[in-house]
Amino acid sequence: MPVLIAVVVLVGMLCTLNLVLTLGVIKRLREHTEILGSVQGDPVRLEVGQEVGEFDTSTILGEPLMRDLLSGPILFGFFSPTCEPCRDKLPRFVEYARQQPGGRSSVIATVVGDADAAAEFVTELSQVAHVVVEDPEGAMGTALGIRAFPSVLRAEREPDGRLVVVDDDVALGRPTSLSA
Repeated sequence: MPVLIAVVVLVGMLCTLNLVLTLGVIKRLREHTEILGSVQGDPVRLEVGQEVGEFDTSTILGEPLMRDLLSGPILFGFFSPTCEPCRDKLPRFVEYARQQPGGRSSVIATVVGDADAAAEFVTELSQVAHVVVEDPEGAMGTALGIRAFPSVLRAEREPDGRLVVVDDDVALGRPTSLSA
């Protein structure tokens, strides 16, 4: 009989410990859900209608690149050499950029990361775009609010002269004439 009582007490203590640990895990999951909810609410790039911020940088060829020098519709692409989806999207972006009215002058591609690691991306993109290589907190990424890769946006001048985003998620599979 004393063995039975000891077993019942031990099982009761284990159940209580299990309940306490389960409640702790549930509390922690709720905290993480709140954190993830607030992060997911932040946009990963400028949205349609928002103005492109000021930037003053230069391309890999040394050409000056400033917001005020841009005219007409501009296609912006942001890539990172450490991003697998960027590697997948790069050929579609290059093909899409090739079809742009205005050609290379209407496409700006930014590669974020180390210049040596970016070399492969730069080689492909420089055929169809003005290419900028910059750090994660660089001028182009900051001006367009980029926090995720790959990102492809289109911006145009408003009648009042502001450069605003007109498409914040360009569908690269769609023909250029349909997306302009």
